[in-house]
Amino acid sequence: MTERKIPGIDDYEGAAGGWGALAAVARAVKSQMAVGRETSALRRVNQPAGFDCPGCAWPDPRHTSSFEFCENGAKAVSWEATGKRATPAFFAEHTLSELWEWSDHALEDEGRLTHPMAYDAEADRYLPISWDDAFSRIGDALRALPHPDMAEFYTSGRTSNEAAFLYQLMVREYGTNNFPDCSNMCHEATSVGLPESIGVGKGTVTLDDFAHCDLLFSFGHNPGTNHPRMLSTLREVSKRGVPIVAVNPLRERGLERFTSPQHPAEMLTNTATPIAQTYYQVKIGGDIALLKGMMKWLLDADADDLAAGGKGVLDHAFIAEHTEGLEALREDLANTTWEQIVEHAGLTREDIAAAAQLYANAERVILCYGMGMTQHRRGTQNVQQMANLMLLRGNIGKPGAGIAPIRGHSNVQGDRTVGITEKPTQALVDAIRRTYGFEFPLTHGHDAVEAVRAIRDGRSRALVCMGGNLAVAMPDPETTIPAMRTLDLVVHIATKLNRSHLIPARQAFLLPCLGRTERDVQASGLQSVTVEDSMSMVHASQGGLAPASEHLLSEPAIVAGIAKATLPQTKVDWDGLVGDYDRIRDDIEAVFPIFRDFNRRVREPGGFRLYIGASERDWGPRGKARFLVAPGLGEDPVGGTPELLTLTTIRSHDQYNTTIYGFDDRYRGVSGRRDVVFLNRDDMKARGVAHGDPIEIVSQAAGASRTVSGFIAVEYDLPRGSAAMYYPEGNRLVPLDSHDPQSGTPAYKSIPVTIRTLRDPHVDAG
Repeated sequence: MTERKIPGIDDYEGAAGGWGALAAVARAVKSQMAVGRETSALRRVNQPAGFDCPGCAWPDPRHTSSFEFCENGAKAVSWEATGKRATPAFFAEHTLSELWEWSDHALEDEGRLTHPMAYDAEADRYLPISWDDAFSRIGDALRALPHPDMAEFYTSGRTSNEAAFLYQLMVREYGTNNFPDCSNMCHEATSVGLPESIGVGKGTVTLDDFAHCDLLFSFGHNPGTNHPRMLSTLREVSKRGVPIVAVNPLRERGLERFTSPQHPAEMLTNTATPIAQTYYQVKIGGDIALLKGMMKWLLDADADDLAAGGKGVLDHAFIAEHTEGLEALREDLANTTWEQIVEHAGLTREDIAAAAQLYANAERVILCYGMGMTQHRRGTQNVQQMANLMLLRGNIGKPGAGIAPIRGHSNVQGDRTVGITEKPTQALVDAIRRTYGFEFPLTHGHDAVEAVRAIRDGRSRALVCMGGNLAVAMPDPETTIPAMRTLDLVVHIATKLNRSHLIPARQAFLLPCLGRTERDVQASGLQSVTVEDSMSMVHASQGGLAPASEHLLSEPAIVAGIAKATLPQTKVDWDGLVGDYDRIRDDIEAVFPIFRDFNRRVREPGGFRLYIGASERDWGPRGKARFLVAPGLGEDPVGGTPELLTLTTIRSHDQYNTTIYGFDDRYRGVSGRRDVVFLNRDDMKARGVAHGDPIEIVSQAAGASRTVSGFIAVEYDLPRGSAAMYYPEGNRLVPLDSHDPQSGTPAYKSIPVTIRTLRDPHVDAG
């Protein structure tokens, strides 16, 4: 970084974790003013008789007995268990127009919602309403729509399996498959790409595999901020002397070194464990090129070794027995030159060869990846090229090896498993008919992008959101927000206020639900819900805190209330299911046999793992895993001029998805602000931009131009031609049509932009 001092911008020299993490947790707890409540909750997080962390989806250790400290998990618990309340008195004091001017942080920081509320257009305020009246009006509005496909039903990854199952059941009995959900915006490329490659849209490893791998790749994710509990696992891998190879455009501190708060020796001596042995700063959008380069090297090395009388570099026995399609991949790689690969990847041929050599020398390899690989115009193909790499040496379906998509929210994977999908199968139609006696159409519904298009075009008139902050999470707010203002009905089921709640429809309802930290008592007594983590482990979660308000209902109870009001001839016993969540789990098992013996197994310590065929080298109906070709090398083909940079959106350390806990990004040296764009030194110099300059950013994605200003340039260590800014601020640069055509995932991670300084040329840049 230059010597020019910019307020709130400095170098951070420490490791991830350590005393900085402990101090951040203390501040988070103190700021929410419910210390007794929060510390009680923190003692129960991820414990056998406690609740699942409402943060990330990283799995718990099998023993499930020791508290694993996680800074951002503690922030999530404090944020939910806060002593602050957004009561009817608060809404009486503020119009929605006033609240729209508040920051996203300030809105959520007002605290927990306490009463069901309905929007009054004349007063421009939310007013309290009884639950019965709210359900009745919502049911009337949904029944009044000319067709069920004119309603959209969004699901957040915080939703439990039980609530999500009831939700999809209600919506399907209503008559539509419109299920935009948070997976559409993050790992849909995994859900679409991996089944075509290995027969299942989930990862193939367990946490135990990390104790047996002899090489670990980390592609396109930042564990120190987005899933900090993973750092403990990476630390253990590093301590065994196993090479960890990081592939990421930005140098992230959590991938470099970690001081574990669980290990007093490191804390007291202020020492850290190195994480990545090797760090490849691939150019944004250069992942396909890197993967193809590694595979090209492997095929060439294999041919040379076979010619010399060796057994080859590839796992030929595995390939012959378990795969198909290698020859098409071989031809594609033969027609791809090293000059093209190096240009697109932004790495040298020697670097790519070194990464491939490491891979060739290892017998048990795990490849982890995050949204840096999926949120591209060709995110699905990115996922499939990673699968290709793993298949070449038989690194799927054996101990200590496999592919590991690192999901974000705590139950985004589970929601999909229990039916939150816009693409129903005949098996699902048959199972619901057999279990409940009603039919629903076998037509594809709307994903998140298509839902917004339908709302924009007037084809959808209602939106029901099970959690989340859809308007902020989606790209292109200039399209998304005005479209949502035209709706006839919007329903938000939520714990705290956010910006999406301030976009009123003709009728708008804000329905407060229990949080995961709170006791859920129904007719049969205290209830547990279940969640599925990134490695397909299903376990129970039971809150222990008193609810934030006596007027809260659980998510299953809210779904049942809407269902009964909407479906007067329903064939589902909603009251019976809500009265005893064991009955919901029995029904989940009846519809999805993968949950065999659900209620018994989920009561075992640590829960149970769902069957993942590829982990057993069962490749599904095709009988073989498939090598799949990705034409060309451009991860986000845009064309354009040399002055274009490729910008990615990133999360700060003080946020989780769209929730902004504060304005610091400790590991990147940013404090008290989010108005920054990280740029390469040489790119700045070439454009006459100085560190700290106010700049304008113009995107050129999908044939549409979007301009934002009010940001400053910050010199940072990232590859030439690459840039980064925070999400969701950067969403304004992503047109609705800029997405992966296979998965529908918006291209948040690869936006073609130009930048220019707004500095007065007569003022010295310093």
